[in-house]
Amino acid sequence: MTAAARSREAVVRTFTITELAQEFDITPRAIRFYEDVGLLTPGRDGRNRVYAQRDRTRLKLTLRGKRLGLSLQEVKDLVDLYESPSDTAPQLSAFLRTLNEHRTLLEQQREDLEITLAEIAQHEARCRRLLSAATDGRRGRASAAKA
Repeated sequence: MTAAARSREAVVRTFTITELAQEFDITPRAIRFYEDVGLLTPGRDGRNRVYAQRDRTRLKLTLRGKRLGLSLQEVKDLVDLYESPSDTAPQLSAFLRTLNEHRTLLEQQREDLEITLAEIAQHEARCRRLLSAATDGRRGRASAAKA
């Protein structure tokens, strides 16, 4: 198959809801929810939903945004920006503000996690010392009882 033929095939390639659900390891219900939110706009083949490459890309970006902790509205704004002309300064400024807010939140969460991990390490060390002392004490009593 030539590159041009592969390109044409990729352009007209469609996906079923089941195929997308399996590919991205999510439920068809989640995909329908993303439709309700306006993230996906499948076509129809009779009663069946037909997803284009555009929908697949939008779903991929949606799931990536969710993994980053973005709200669905933030994801929608991001995905819409992805498809808009790149010279839209107001959209880019708004997106930069969203990213900055999200970065600030993640940095605070990372700091909180580091503090919590340090506290856990202190508790673990204390438990190990107490356990070691208790074990040494039992050995001492057992040796004295044998003598």
